[in-house]
Amino acid sequence: MKNNCFSQNITVFHGRSAPEAGYLAGYAALLSAFDLQLPLPDVLSIISHKHKHYTTPQWRIFTPRYQPEDTLMGHLTFALKYEGIDLGLLKKLFERVPRHELTELIAMERTGQYSRKIWFLYEWLMDRQLNLPDLTTGNYVEVVDTSIQYGVVRTMENSKRHRVRNNLPGTKDFCPMIRRTAVLDEFIHADLPERIQTIMGRIHPDIMARTAAFLLLKDSKASYAIEGEKPPQNRAQRWGRAIGQAGQKPISTDELIRLQQVVIDNPRFTKMGYREQEGFVGEHDRLYGTPIPDHISAKWKDVQQLVNGLILTGDKLEQEAEFDAVLAAAMIAFGFVFIHPFVDGNGRIHRYLMHHVLLRKEYVPKGMIFPVSSIILERLDEYRRTLEAFSIPRLDFVEWRPDGKNNVQILNETIDLYRYFDATKQAEFLYSCVMQTIEQTIPEEVEYLEKYDQMKDYLDNVFEMPDKMVALAVRFLEQGNGKFSERAKNKEFQELSADEATQIEHKYQDIFGIKSS
Repeated sequence: MKNNCFSQNITVFHGRSAPEAGYLAGYAALLSAFDLQLPLPDVLSIISHKHKHYTTPQWRIFTPRYQPEDTLMGHLTFALKYEGIDLGLLKKLFERVPRHELTELIAMERTGQYSRKIWFLYEWLMDRQLNLPDLTTGNYVEVVDTSIQYGVVRTMENSKRHRVRNNLPGTKDFCPMIRRTAVLDEFIHADLPERIQTIMGRIHPDIMARTAAFLLLKDSKASYAIEGEKPPQNRAQRWGRAIGQAGQKPISTDELIRLQQVVIDNPRFTKMGYREQEGFVGEHDRLYGTPIPDHISAKWKDVQQLVNGLILTGDKLEQEAEFDAVLAAAMIAFGFVFIHPFVDGNGRIHRYLMHHVLLRKEYVPKGMIFPVSSIILERLDEYRRTLEAFSIPRLDFVEWRPDGKNNVQILNETIDLYRYFDATKQAEFLYSCVMQTIEQTIPEEVEYLEKYDQMKDYLDNVFEMPDKMVALAVRFLEQGNGKFSERAKNKEFQELSADEATQIEHKYQDIFGIKSS
């Protein structure tokens, strides 16, 4: 192996340390050779000097026998064969490579499966044709290798010109990709919808309905808490009702704006509808008011095109029974919050879209809401890291300066950063939240309600206590770890004798499994 402009021998690449010395291959080699200005792919490839093939969270290490031909087509072929499709990187590459040069390279092996994929992807991404005649013979090949990434089946379209099947999971204006990982495959094969049905089949319908109602309100309050807000009860209930309607209407521009109007209680200081200014998430310098962004939103002039693409991709994935619902929810919900189409309300609508996609794809039964926001609130640091995995790498590729209103003014074209991205980390995070809901949150709430009903029956039968007093008693006992406070015994429950209060405490401790101290 020799060192040249493609296959550089590296130990560190763009600040990322390799687990051992090796030659860049595939996307890493192309990114280096053409000095492509875009975030690094989550996982890069090198050809090791040793005969050991393994992967780490950021690298694929191949043995010398995998060394590709050290040419543009050699590394492009390697990338598609072993790394999958990176639409953002491919588009940047196609913008740099002269069209006649790529045409000549494809013409040399026009019927090869990887030449056909490259040819199709060029024309799909660039919206222009290469000077090549249509193919008339040969078997069709799928654009997305589904052993590497997730693709569609029902909405797959044949391209006769290239003799390929377009099984990309999105549209030209919005197409995140998700890598097939051991973590995601394990989640998918766990068949969580079947487990949901099993859980629900064992629970009395009344308990299940009350569980769903509680989780709905809990999720609404948590969604505001994530944004650092504590809304009054009626506002939380209003958003809870909106979440309860998730999945009933298809997503459209009008529906998104309606949701924003539900979220924003007082629109006096908020421009409603799609932004007509740039946006960022972050702080301002306290002395000068200069923006300090953690995330820069899509350019406002790109918002309509991006959201239209997102809506069409959502419609496409909805038709795909074979495409996993949680993966689809991650693509749509996180894609929405990364675009950040509104001045305010994006985070809550982003989490609403998680519910919406799961219900539209019939992953969960109607009437059951996964309290994803309450899980996120428990795992807020992990959630922020999941958002930052997208946002922070892109900050280096958005050219901006402060404007006169302490906002950002974006100076370059950025639309591809928001429509072509790897959503694998977001999908793994969302799936872990869904798993926690099924294995922990719903069973715990059901168990609590069953114990509450036992306690209620006891207080009804022995003390003829009304429902309002039962709820108050249980709340005091919860707060006191199975004991009434002195205030409760002397005020709210002064009618109880000391022995009666002790009797109730023992019964509560017995039902709820609390050891008396």
